[in-house]
Amino acid sequence: MSLSAGASGYGSTAIWFVIVVLALATYAIRLSFIYLFGRLEAVPDVVERVLRLVPSAVLAALAVPAIVTIEPSLSATVLDERTLAGIVAVAVAWRTENVFATIASGMGTLWFLRVVVV
Repeated sequence: MSLSAGASGYGSTAIWFVIVVLALATYAIRLSFIYLFGRLEAVPDVVERVLRLVPSAVLAALAVPAIVTIEPSLSATVLDERTLAGIVAVAVAWRTENVFATIASGMGTLWFLRVVVV
């Protein structure tokens, strides 16, 4: 197999074309928001309310798939160290509303449960 053709028969030119097109599309999307908000005098209240929810939505999208497990029993799922660390992190997030404290407490609990308890 040569470097110019992959297993599916596409050449490196086609791959580079796709990479460049996707890069330009990503750049255009980001530039459109910068251009749009640069022309507005103030960000609308609805947009501000939605943007305030983005950090918690991103954190949940990153953390929940790592926490949720498909175990054969409920006790194995509830007693999993990832689930317990996630519960601690949720409690800290709810109480402090500090992203750094949430991540630190969740990771600290996970490491503690994996190293000391196991």
